[in-house]
Amino acid sequence: MTSTSALNSLSSPGTPHPHPGVFVVFEGGDGAGKSTQVEVLRDRCERAGHRVVVTREPGGTSLGAQVRELLLHGDAVSPRAEALLFAADRAHHVATVIRPALMRGDVVISDRFVDSSIAYQGAGRSLTSEDIAALSAWATEGLRPTLTVLLDVDPAVGRERCGVSPDRMEREAAEFHDRVRQGFVELAVQDPVGYLVRDAALPVEQIALDVWSRVAPLLPAGVAS
Repeated sequence: MTSTSALNSLSSPGTPHPHPGVFVVFEGGDGAGKSTQVEVLRDRCERAGHRVVVTREPGGTSLGAQVRELLLHGDAVSPRAEALLFAADRAHHVATVIRPALMRGDVVISDRFVDSSIAYQGAGRSLTSEDIAALSAWATEGLRPTLTVLLDVDPAVGRERCGVSPDRMEREAAEFHDRVRQGFVELAVQDPVGYLVRDAALPVEQIALDVWSRVAPLLPAGVAS
């Protein structure tokens, strides 16, 4: 169960965003279709005249690419070490990519962010959500998305979508992925203002329209269409 008090510093609805940019994060289990929706939203924002930075975790920096290879394709890592490696990547990612882009007024679209750690390492690995939330808040200096889009996928369906060469996370047991899914759902329930939840089984076009209907009002006036 995700602790509400542990997440106050990360998920309080209405918390101001001290930057002129817009930060949209796509979350969900493996095979949810996040990368597809990231690209659709990027195209829509660029056609509306916005500068867009697309990134991902892990792997959004050269350091992140090395961490990604280690975590997803290397030998097994202990749960605490895994959480710390994700946090190290995120701290560098925020400092060198995400925050500078937001301060320029760009639209930043990320495939995964803090809530993936709370779901995967907190719920999935059975570490405490309080510890993961505190670690993430420290690593990001409290940075939160303007909007988080959760694509809720049945783990069995997601596994089929992942193809024939699953990474280390994707190869975890069904029970692990069930806990991850529940972790994401609990986070969304606790922050209905900051989350948009959509069934990943819906048509790509329908999800994209729903996402745009939430993102467009967040964009700077006089540019979005």
